[in-house]
Amino acid sequence: MLTETTTRELPEPPGLRKMVGPGVVAVGIGMAAGEIILWPYLTAIGGLGLLWLAFTTLAVQFVINMEIERYTLATGQTVVAGFSRWWKGWGIIICLAGAFQYVWPGWATSGSTVFTYLIGGGDPVWITVATLVVIGALLSLSKVVYKTVERVETVKVVLTLFFLAVVVVFVISLSTWGDGAKATVTEFGQIPDGITFTMLLSAIGAAGAGGVHNLVLSNWIRDKRYGMGAHVPRLVSPITGQEEAAGGGDRYQFPLDETSMSRWNLWWKRANVEHLVTFVAVCFVTIGVMSLLAYETLFGRGDLKSDPSFLRIQGDIFEAEVGTWLKLLFLAVAVVSLWAAAMGLLDIIGRLASDFLRRNYLTDSTRWTEPRLYLLVVWIEIVLGSAILLAGFTQPLGLLIVSTCAASVVTLLYSILLVRLNTKDLPAPIRVRGWRLGGLLLAIAFYGFFAIAMVVTQLDKL
Repeated sequence: MLTETTTRELPEPPGLRKMVGPGVVAVGIGMAAGEIILWPYLTAIGGLGLLWLAFTTLAVQFVINMEIERYTLATGQTVVAGFSRWWKGWGIIICLAGAFQYVWPGWATSGSTVFTYLIGGGDPVWITVATLVVIGALLSLSKVVYKTVERVETVKVVLTLFFLAVVVVFVISLSTWGDGAKATVTEFGQIPDGITFTMLLSAIGAAGAGGVHNLVLSNWIRDKRYGMGAHVPRLVSPITGQEEAAGGGDRYQFPLDETSMSRWNLWWKRANVEHLVTFVAVCFVTIGVMSLLAYETLFGRGDLKSDPSFLRIQGDIFEAEVGTWLKLLFLAVAVVSLWAAAMGLLDIIGRLASDFLRRNYLTDSTRWTEPRLYLLVVWIEIVLGSAILLAGFTQPLGLLIVSTCAASVVTLLYSILLVRLNTKDLPAPIRVRGWRLGGLLLAIAFYGFFAIAMVVTQLDKL
C-alpha cells in the first residue's frame, strides 16, 4: 500500500537556535527512569563498570534517531507511516508495542513514591492516579500540544542540569571521577557480577530514549516545522485549538535541484547538531553524573532494595553530609523529572496511535479527526494505567523493567525497518549510506545481542 507523493518546495531552514526543541523534548522525556533510577541503581549494586554500556547506547541511538529524522525531513511523513506504506501490519505491531511499553505507569508511580519521601507520607497509588488525570487535562487543553510538552520538558531539563552542577561542586569527589574514567576504559565490554541480562536490556532501553519514544521524533520535528514537515498541519487540541492535523497521509518530495539540495544539506547539518547537543550530550552528562553520585553515596551498602527506596537513602546522606536543602532539591528534581516524563510518554503513544489510525482507517471521517483520536488514546492509557495500579501492580522498579525491556525489543524491530525505508524509499542523493548505514547495521547487532541473550538466559532458568 503506497500513498501518493506530492512535490513541494523544501523550505529555507531557520537558524540553529530556532530549531532547538525536538531534542530537548526527547531528552526531557527520556531523562527519568534510566537516569534517576535504573542506571544509579545498577551502579549502586555493581559499581561503575557499566558506564561504557550507557555511552555506547547513546552513540547507537544518535545514529537511529537521525535516520528517523531523515525520513520526515525529506517527506513530511512519520516513519511509522512510511513503514505502513508497505504493510499496515507494521504500524499495528508498533502501536501495540508502544501501548504495552507505556501502559505500565512506572514513571508516574516512581515520581509519586519519591513525592511521599518529600512530603513525609501518603499513598503513591492515589497520588499517581491524580497525577495522571492532571496530565491528561493539561494535554487536553493545550492549544498546540507540542508547545506545552516542549515547555514542560525544557523546565525539567534546566532544573536537572542545575542539580547536577550542584552535586558536582558539593558531593562528587575527585577520586570518584577518576574511578569513573578508569572503569569506562578498562572495563569496556565487561558485565559486573550480579547484573542480569534482563537488567541490562532494561538499562539500554532506558538510556536516553528507547522503543517508540525514538519514533515520535518524526512527529515532534514535523510539529516544529522541520523540512517538509512544514507542509503538514500541527496536532492541536480539539477543545482549544483551531488547526486540523492532517494525519500524515500525504507524503511530500522536493525537487532535487541545486537550490533544494543546498537547503537539504543545511537542514541535515543543523538537525544533527541540534540532536547531538540537546539530546546526546545532555543524556551523556546526566547518566554519567547520576551514576557517579550513586557510586559516591551508595556503592557497597548492603541495605539497598530493588525499589526507589534507595533514593530516600541517598537523600538522607545528602542531608547528613551537606544539608537538608540538598535532600529537598534532590527529591524535588526526581519528582519533577519522573512526572514530566509521564506526561511525555502519554503524548508519545497518543501521537503514534492517532497518526496511524487516522491515516490508515479514518482518513475520510469528519468525527474522528487526529486531535480527537489523540485525546481518546491518551485517556484510554490513563484509565488502563490507573486500573493496573488499583489492581495491585504497584512496584515501580518492576514496572520500569517491563517497560524498558519492551523498549529495547521494539528498537531492534524498527532499526531493521529503517534500513529498508531510508535506502529504498528516498531519492538516491538523500538516502542513508556510508558510515551511517554501517551504524544502523551495528545498532541491529547491538540490540539483537542483548535481546537474544535475555531470552537464552530466561530459557536456561526454565
